[in-house]
Amino acid sequence: MAKYTPKEKNYELYEAILQLKDLDECCEFFDDLCAVTELRAMEQRYEVASMLLDNKVYMEIMEKSNASSATISRVNRMLNYGTGRLPEIIERTKNLHKKSDTE
Repeated sequence: MAKYTPKEKNYELYEAILQLKDLDECCEFFDDLCAVTELRAMEQRYEVASMLLDNKVYMEIMEKSNASSATISRVNRMLNYGTGRLPEIIERTKNLHKKSDTE
């Protein structure tokens, strides 16, 4: 029986993402790459992370996002012990939206 050995991280996907030109191309790329359930799960986690960063409580997050308490807890743990990049990107995106709302 062959022994499972984890594969090293393949950076080609991340390099491809950096080549996307706009929101439409990004959506189409991920539509081609991922199953609908995978995309919805990532979208939900992002939404949950954003609400947690806005200091929303679990019950409100569950009602607005339909996320389970386990998902919210998992995202909260990632926000507390992850790399810190997701909160940075969420803040950057919120600032971008604020800027475009005032123009």
